[in-house]
Amino acid sequence: MLAAYAARFSPDDPLTGLEVGERPEPVAAEHWTVVDVRASALNHHDLWSLRGVGLRAEQLPMVLGTDAAGVTPDGREVLLHGVIGGGLGHGVGPDEPRTLLSERYPGTLAERVAVPTYNLVDKPAELSFVEAACLPTAWLTAYRMLFVNGGATPGQRVLVQGAGGGVATAAVLLGAAAGLEVLVTSRDEDRRAQALELGAAGAFETGARVPRADVVLETVGRATWSHSIRSVRPGGRVVVAGATSGDADAAELQRIFFQEITVVGTTMGSREDLQHLVAFLARTGVRPLVDSTFPLARARDGLARLAAGAQFGKVVLEV
Repeated sequence: MLAAYAARFSPDDPLTGLEVGERPEPVAAEHWTVVDVRASALNHHDLWSLRGVGLRAEQLPMVLGTDAAGVTPDGREVLLHGVIGGGLGHGVGPDEPRTLLSERYPGTLAERVAVPTYNLVDKPAELSFVEAACLPTAWLTAYRMLFVNGGATPGQRVLVQGAGGGVATAAVLLGAAAGLEVLVTSRDEDRRAQALELGAAGAFETGARVPRADVVLETVGRATWSHSIRSVRPGGRVVVAGATSGDADAAELQRIFFQEITVVGTTMGSREDLQHLVAFLARTGVRPLVDSTFPLARARDGLARLAAGAQFGKVVLEV
């Protein structure tokens, strides 16, 4: 089958480790299902894998990808929850540590992928395969950041750092639909304008003074961390789900403890969170913002767009 996979690591130029070619067909173990992939969204996780983060050399070649929507052998249209193990059992031992697809088991940038049957979530007819493929990583992360770990409720103010990425655009669309006052930051004027069109209540240059937020969503890291800590209200929450610009130089611990700020980490979400997210979209009409689509054979072009930071919304591969 055709797949996009990490053949080698390159910390400085990750795309040099990418190959698109034939890989063995997946085999369904007991309590697993092989899914025919129709669409798979790209994530920064794929680029980190190509850099060698979260993988060992002896695991190569490894099929990339954590997101997918497709069809089971009995014709069921599904999207995939990409978290395996972590005490869940369900197709793996209960003591197996939590990993994401493409870390221990081959990922979704392929014509077919094997996953625990438990990880399948019904795709509603209202969502296309491309739209559904956007949900299991970026949109699920945004949902959990806002409503589970962030505890945001209608009328509260949320600051989203770094408009334009998959998590950020999801947070704007979800937050606005849920009655939150969503503020965003970006260095790019066009991205700030696009965020306002999506429903953001305010858009600011990165680092600019903003009204204090009840919840701050942080996925950028070093470039915005200090601003996040200074922009959350006393007693508020900073929810962290990434560090695309690297780890913060200083933790700002004095401000965190003195103002009783809660810092919470998030990695994707549970299968139940994904089901709730899917229902939210089906009922509200909110849809993922798709930046661009590429055929699987052009996975390199899609990942290059992601690596350059040129996207606004999700980049998706279609099979």
